[in-house]
Amino acid sequence: MKAGIVGLPNVGKSTLFNCLSNAKAQSANFPFCTIEPNIGVVNVPDNRLVKLEELVNPQRVLPATVEIVDIAGLVKGASKGEGLGNQFLGNIRETDAILHVLRCFDNDNVVHVDGNINPVRDKETIDIELQLKDLETTEKKLDKVKRAARTGNKEAQKEETALLKVKEGLEAGISVRAIELTDSEREEFVDQIQFITDKPVLYVCNVDEDAAVSGNKYVEQVKEAVKDENAEVIILAVGTEADITELETFDERQMFLEDLGLEEPGSAKLIRSAYKLLNLETYFTAGEKEVRAWTIPVGSTAPQAAGVIHTDFEKGFIRAEVIKYNDFVTYGSEAKVRDAGKLGIEGKEYIVKDGDVMHFRFNV
Repeated sequence: MKAGIVGLPNVGKSTLFNCLSNAKAQSANFPFCTIEPNIGVVNVPDNRLVKLEELVNPQRVLPATVEIVDIAGLVKGASKGEGLGNQFLGNIRETDAILHVLRCFDNDNVVHVDGNINPVRDKETIDIELQLKDLETTEKKLDKVKRAARTGNKEAQKEETALLKVKEGLEAGISVRAIELTDSEREEFVDQIQFITDKPVLYVCNVDEDAAVSGNKYVEQVKEAVKDENAEVIILAVGTEADITELETFDERQMFLEDLGLEEPGSAKLIRSAYKLLNLETYFTAGEKEVRAWTIPVGSTAPQAAGVIHTDFEKGFIRAEVIKYNDFVTYGSEAKVRDAGKLGIEGKEYIVKDGDVMHFRFNV
């Protein structure tokens, strides 16, 4: 599961990527610095993992991870191939969620492709290009479906109805994720097409250091513009966060954060939000060899969760022994949880909950 960082050229995408992944993607003060997408595997900050480590004292600890992709900046006309349009749109299609970076700071030393700062206009530039590409996809699909619908094919007629709704919405400047469709229309006809504007989105307002805690007028403009989108807005002083990651010790980083009025790096909140945006959650395994966070889609069954460790675990699944995270912390060990009668024995239908500490029994 991958989240793609998108935005106009020069808004701070590659600096953010460096900050999140420490992969040191090239970043500079000119458009199209990023051409090939950079991919980083980023640890998901989770205080529960820290607590489990304290209790179990394992040989190693492995956090959950999420893939972040830094994609080339998009410009007007990208849907028609302008700039690096075709490459950009192809790269973003391969991601599962969008982290849309908007420039919300003034700095005459950092050029803006449109000459002045207006994050709402920048957002609309990106939206329009993505919507135009989705409209092109819809029209191609409709041409095929209409021919089948004319022959009396009932399924094709239903699909045509759904695609016409999508076409009308896109022509009105509405992203696919916000177009009114029935659940069956989405599941049967829309989800499988993988429209770019159907991907969940998180808006990242890149501010200067002074606005790191409470934002500024540009952030308020963005919040107003996206209030009907069911999308989260995060404030992040990307340049400042990058400076923090360069500090050598934890204490130095904490002092810097405290001076800014922050409890933790904004990047940590962003990573957790990206994880949630991808509809992912975590379960844990905890033993002397390792404490580990495992990533699963929300709603996974116990056998599906076991399969993330190894496919044999899913094939030969017998049962899952489940401890709620809070019970593990309260009693302090698996043995004490057992003694207290708090260890649950679950079968194949069990839906794993975020934070479950699990042990699987299987036979292959």
